[in-house]
Amino acid sequence: MITNIITEKFRDIETPFYYYDLDVLRSTLNIVKKESELSGYKVHYAVKANSNPRLLKIIASYGLGADCVSWNEIACALEAGFNPSEIVFAGVGKTDKDIKAALNANIFCFNCESIPEMEVIDLLASDQNKTARIALRINPYIEAHTHKYITTGIEESKFGINTWELDEVMKKLSGLKNLNLIGIHFHIGSQITLMSVFKSLCTRINELQDWFADRNVDLKFINVGGGLGIDYEDPEKYPFFPEYFSLLNEFLDLRQGQELHLEPGRSIIGQCGSLISKVLYIKNGSNTLFAIIDAGMTDLIRPALYQAHHKIENLTSSGNSYRYNVVGPVCESSDIFGKFIELPETSRGDIIAIRSAGAYGEVMASRYNMRDLPKAVFSDEI
Repeated sequence: MITNIITEKFRDIETPFYYYDLDVLRSTLNIVKKESELSGYKVHYAVKANSNPRLLKIIASYGLGADCVSWNEIACALEAGFNPSEIVFAGVGKTDKDIKAALNANIFCFNCESIPEMEVIDLLASDQNKTARIALRINPYIEAHTHKYITTGIEESKFGINTWELDEVMKKLSGLKNLNLIGIHFHIGSQITLMSVFKSLCTRINELQDWFADRNVDLKFINVGGGLGIDYEDPEKYPFFPEYFSLLNEFLDLRQGQELHLEPGRSIIGQCGSLISKVLYIKNGSNTLFAIIDAGMTDLIRPALYQAHHKIENLTSSGNSYRYNVVGPVCESSDIFGKFIELPETSRGDIIAIRSAGAYGEVMASRYNMRDLPKAVFSDEI
């Protein structure tokens, strides 16, 4: 929660900047730790959501593993204190360099997405005289009911292995002597808030478990991936973790001795972050009031890229309400944070908070238009 006392301190900080409420992060992590310990599930934080080094160190201190999609993410995770034996390496386009480094670091598992990738990992593992542990990422053909750019578990996707390929995959795998299949992996999309989607995933996994059992394949773990969303309209809302863990426990049929792994990112880090900006100008259009702020799509690209909604607050005004198009300074018509946003009367110098920006804000920032990258400010620093 951004209080009036905190807002007054914001006036002395150059905007825009990312503000991280560490109490919110720790509160969320306490919930995750409690639920995972009760269920016995292993949680790997999805580093792609936010790789800020200080935040990573806090997350690692709660005993979570890491889900990474590049060697640089793995290196950051190791530096932050994540155990290599709890790091999974996902991604559809792993480079030879990244694979070699991950093998050398003795990470837990590679999530494999194609036969050619399996062949390359096998070859590189052979060069190091190692056996690489792998999981097969399988497309379960489940509609995630989210934005098309973050829907991943369908048939015509660059991600994952289709079920009709599994016979060929298993045949090929039998000849790859430097690979050890230990699990299966899924990821159907991001920002999923309909629990029925995860229920459908559980049903599909149960069917695939039978398929592997019929072929005497021993799967040591099932990884349901990430995708759990947050409430962007209400940044103070309690996380969905208890409901999510309860659903997995009820509908997923694990085999004797089998582990369940999952890879949340946004749902851990999203609500602790806000993008803080100042109003530069109020511009009168023909039928629209524009609040032009000093943060842009370079600092939070989600609204421009996904037409994503973030709650926008004026922290320094309490006047009569008006509707504004809140826009940034970048030379792109898509540099819009929200249209017809109801705010108290807004003036130059007012401080604006774009909430729920902890995930896919700082980590996706760019220097387009040669803009400076915003700095990170933590709640215990002000």
